[in-house]
Amino acid sequence: MTAEQIAGLKYNEAGLVCAVAQQYDSKEILMVAWMDAEAVRRTVETRRATYFSRSRNEYWVKGETSGHTQRVVEVRHDCDGDALLVLVDQTGAACHTGSRTCFDDGLLG
Repeated sequence: MTAEQIAGLKYNEAGLVCAVAQQYDSKEILMVAWMDAEAVRRTVETRRATYFSRSRNEYWVKGETSGHTQRVVEVRHDCDGDALLVLVDQTGAACHTGSRTCFDDGLLG
């Protein structure tokens, strides 16, 4: 993803875009987080998933403290440019609860 593509994404009023992390080979949906343009740039450049924490108002590299890392294989944007799909190779749990995915316990129907 080029600097022009990153700048051309449709960020919300807070300057963020939704990022869905997916295991690259199994296609398992792992988590959803937020990125601003700088987080997208860092992610693409370092190949380490970097998100923006809305609650802490700071960047965080997935696994930096837990060891549960996300090596980025590919970053794609949707047709509208207002959401990202971050294909990763997940090491350990993706969810802060210790689950493999943040979607283990949320069955609605």
